Amino acid sequence: MTADPADDTRTRILRAALDLFAEHGYQRTSLRQIGERLRLTKTAILYHFPAKEHLLAALVEPLVADLEALLDSAQSQPTERARWTVLEGWLDVMLAHRRPLGMLFHDIALIGRGDTYHRLMEVAMRANDLIAGPNAGRRERVLAVQAVGACSDPVVFFTDVSDEVLRADMLDGARRLLAPLPPDAAPRPHEEAGAGAHEDATAEPHEEAGTGAHEEAAAGPRTATTIPPSRREPPTHTTARDGAPEGAIPTTPPSVASGAGTASRRRRPGRPPALGREQVEAARRMHAAGTHSVDAIAAALGVSRATVYRHLTAP
Repeated sequence: MTADPADDTRTRILRAALDLFAEHGYQRTSLRQIGERLRLTKTAILYHFPAKEHLLAALVEPLVADLEALLDSAQSQPTERARWTVLEGWLDVMLAHRRPLGMLFHDIALIGRGDTYHRLMEVAMRANDLIAGPNAGRRERVLAVQAVGACSDPVVFFTDVSDEVLRADMLDGARRLLAPLPPDAAPRPHEEAGAGAHEDATAEPHEEAGTGAHEEAAAGPRTATTIPPSRREPPTHTTARDGAPEGAIPTTPPSVASGAGTASRRRRPGRPPALGREQVEAARRMHAAGTHSVDAIAAALGVSRATVYRHLTAP
């Protein structure tokens, strides 16, 4: 049976687009360049793909469809079996779509707010829930997000490693990550309650006086060394809220970075009400790639879940 001419032309366009996206990047590739490579007019390209982002969505579609089918098959399985069905299947899908995934990893978020984008978000949330299991606590949900990342990111970054070797290494990492903690290493109750409760439980009464020696003991080793005034760098512009450079993703609690010793400073710092443009783009890339849940993105950017949702769903 011969292929339908229209289908053949569409496939040729997708292959040429993928090659050019790999050579020049999505944003620097025009529909005219794709047409010239195939000896087609721009009008002929637009007949099959009314906009360039439709090309990107079509290239991502097989990946999304395979992930949706995987999650559907795991949905009715017992918790432990579902967890490993998702993780092993997720990894196999990533490897099967290795080339387009590598080419489009940083451009998936550019498909806009259409159906494919929302399907990607839904796939990521479903995978995290199945891996974490029912009634999962904070630690289980964090580990689930990390496990998805462990079965995704190396596919993009280790392009010189064979599928067989990479698959074995990645599954080994996921198993180590999700292995039960030994009894003597189980989280203590105040650790499960969160960082704020841990700080309150470990604080000594005389620390409230704010003496320097006790502040050093409470804050732990500091990463910065004391530099004489004559050799200090000019101060970096910071925000009044958290003392971090504008646009930076906070990784260290301000109370630790500043060495604050009073009870008021040890409390959890306020969260910024909004994200900068670069942070919004980063959040959308992480969520669209399926490697981070909303909880993980909120923690990485230092904002609330509501703030992340607001920016993810904004037009």
